[in-house]
Amino acid sequence: MIPQRTSEDYADIVNLPRPEPQNHQRMPLAKRAAQFAPFAALTGFDKVVAETIRQHEESIDD
Repeated sequence: MIPQRTSEDYADIVNLPRPEPQNHQRMPLAKRAAQFAPFAALTGFDKVVAETIRQHEESIDD
């Protein structure tokens, strides 16, 4: 059984200040946003799916 956690479990750390890096500067927000931007892991996959759907719809119509 997985233990259920509540907000009281974290009451001692909730209001602590965020730790600052000691050995390097923080990454600028613009760079950070670019790092986590969505990407097409399967390039061309959407075209293959669309073509497969089109072929199946044609076969249903026949």
